[in-house]
Amino acid sequence: MKIKSVLFTPVQIGKLEIPNRFVRSATHDFMAARDGSATERQIALFENLARGETGLIITGHAYISPEGIASPYQTGAHNDDLVDGLSRITNAVHKHPARIFLQLSHAGRQTTPKICGCTPLAPSAVYESTFKVMPKAMSQEDISKVIDDFIQGSRRAKQADFDGVQLHIAHGYLLSSFISLYTNRRTDEWGGSLSNRFRIIAKIIEGIKGSLEKDFPLIVKLNSTDFLPDGLILEESIEIAQILEEKGVDGIEVSGGMAEAGKGSVWKGLLEEDKEGYFVDNASKIKGAVSIPVFGLGGIRTFSVMERIINEGKADLVSMSRPFIRDPSLVQKFHSGEIQESECISCNRCFNLRGISCADLKK
Repeated sequence: MKIKSVLFTPVQIGKLEIPNRFVRSATHDFMAARDGSATERQIALFENLARGETGLIITGHAYISPEGIASPYQTGAHNDDLVDGLSRITNAVHKHPARIFLQLSHAGRQTTPKICGCTPLAPSAVYESTFKVMPKAMSQEDISKVIDDFIQGSRRAKQADFDGVQLHIAHGYLLSSFISLYTNRRTDEWGGSLSNRFRIIAKIIEGIKGSLEKDFPLIVKLNSTDFLPDGLILEESIEIAQILEEKGVDGIEVSGGMAEAGKGSVWKGLLEEDKEGYFVDNASKIKGAVSIPVFGLGGIRTFSVMERIINEGKADLVSMSRPFIRDPSLVQKFHSGEIQESECISCNRCFNLRGISCADLKK
C-alpha cells in the first residue's frame, strides 16, 4: 500500500507538471567522456533515478563552452555533436514519469588552465585561493560570447528533449561570481549596482526566452549567501529572486556557499532532525517574496522533515543530492513505507574521479 503524503502530490513548474515534490539536485557525476559526451554509465544513472520515482532530476552542471569546464569527465553542452548523446539520457528517463532538466554552467574562476586550456575567466581579476588561479577580467566580447553560449546550450537541451534547463547561479561559478560584490569589482555596466551585476543573467534569460518556445521551463540555482566578507547576502538574493520572477523564470532552487569560503553547499556529517535543511530558512524567506516554486535543500535526510518543509510552506519541492547517490530508489522506498529516512551518512566520499558512488556501501 502506497503512503499518502503531500510529498507525492504533483507540482507545476511553469506549465510542466512534476509528478511529486522530490528533486535530485544537480550533482557532477564524473561519468561523461573526456570530450563531454554522454556515456552508458550516465544513461544508467539517470534511468535508475527515474525508475526509483524521483519526480525531477537535474543533471550535473553541463559546461556551455570549452573555457567553462570545471573538472574532468564533466558533461558538455557546448557542441551540437553532443545532442545525440544527451538525447539518449532523456529517452531513458522518459520511459518513466520523471522529468529531467539540464543544468547549464560556466566554471568562471573555479577551474585551472590545465583543465580549461585557458586563463580562467571572471568578472574581475580576483585571485581564487582554492584553485590557486588569477583569472582574466572578462572583456565585452567575452561577456557577449558567454551570453550566447548559455543560449545555445539551452537550445541543445531542448533539441535533446530535456523538459527544461537550470541556470547555475550558485557556488562561485561564473554567473554566481557576477552577482557577488566579492568577485565582481567592475566599474562598467556589468558591475557596481545589483541591476548591473545581474545584467548578464538578464541577457541570458531574455535570450533563452526569446529563442525557444516561451513555455520551455527555465529555473535557476541561486546562492542565498556566499559565506564571504563582502559576498552575496540573503537580502540581495531575495531582491534577485524577485527580478528572476519578473524575467519569467519558473522556479528557484536555493543554495549557498562556495569553495573559497571554506563552507560550500555540501556539509559533511549527519545533522539532528531539527537542523536538517540548512538552506531551507533562506528558501522560506525567498518563497515569501515570490510566487513561483521554490526548492529547499541542505542535508535533508528524514521523511517527516521533508513533509514538514512542504506543509509549513517553507518550500514547494525538496532537493537532495547525496541520498540519491546512496540509493537511487529512495523515493520509491519512501512511497512504499519501507524506510523513513535516508541511509546516507554525509561522509562526502561519494565524490570521486572514478564516478560518483556510495563509499559506505563498499565497506
